[in-house]
Amino acid sequence: MTDIFHEIEEDLRRDRLRRVWDRFGIYFIILVVAIIAAAGAYSAYRYYSLQKAQAAGARYEAAATLADDGKAAEAQAAFEALAKDGPAGYRTLARFRAAGEIGAKDKPAGVAAFMALANDGTLAPVLRDLASVRASFLLVDTAPLAEIKAQLQPLADGTGGLRHSARELLALAQFKAGNLADANKTAQQAIDDPEVPLGVRNRMELIRTLTAAAAQPAPASEAAAAAAEAKAAKEAPAAVPAAATAVPAPAAAAPAASAPVPAAPSEPAPATPSAAGPGPAEGGGATK
Repeated sequence: MTDIFHEIEEDLRRDRLRRVWDRFGIYFIILVVAIIAAAGAYSAYRYYSLQKAQAAGARYEAAATLADDGKAAEAQAAFEALAKDGPAGYRTLARFRAAGEIGAKDKPAGVAAFMALANDGTLAPVLRDLASVRASFLLVDTAPLAEIKAQLQPLADGTGGLRHSARELLALAQFKAGNLADANKTAQQAIDDPEVPLGVRNRMELIRTLTAAAAQPAPASEAAAAAAEAKAAKEAPAAVPAAATAVPAPAAAAPAASAPVPAAPSEPAPATPSAAGPGPAEGGGATK
């Protein structure tokens, strides 16, 4: 009897599974096929991307070789072509290299190319900051200090990785413009940063040494000088009585000098009787 009940239960279980399969089996098959197709498509995309990146890397290396060989025009054309149809990473690198090749021949055009990168909102902030620094590097010899300061001061005061280069360029621009005190201050700011690279530190120490005289404290202002004069005038009356009391000192010495004066008449006093003495002697002689 027990075996019969087990067989009945198994038949019922198979019937339930068959009904579930008949109802949802097609969806399960579609899901499996979709997973397999997605995996195949992802593998194909990775293969295609790898092939494209390898081709772009070869093109970038060829353009860099042209630049190293001194073929600036051909290198610029190769970089610009890669910047148009290359993968995202190589496209950005090619844009930077093309701007550098342009700046080597024409600084204003190179500055414009780097500023276009700096104003490109699709780039990462660090790449935009790098483009600003590269543009300032081209401007440091010709542009006014105010223009370079407006471009580099936010980077120099920040905490980004390019703050060291920004401080170095800003100090150099201030030094060239004759603003030695600010150049010394910027150099000191760069040196005080514990993360400053060794090369930047050495160059900033040189600028700090050259501008050390300009960093000396300035003389007192007119207000401070007036306050000093007022203080001196206030203390002057206290010195006058001291000098006045010192004047009677010789007068006190006068009685000491006049003390021997009464001794002068005391000398002739005994001389009077001695002079009278011979008078009687003479008189006695006369009487004699």
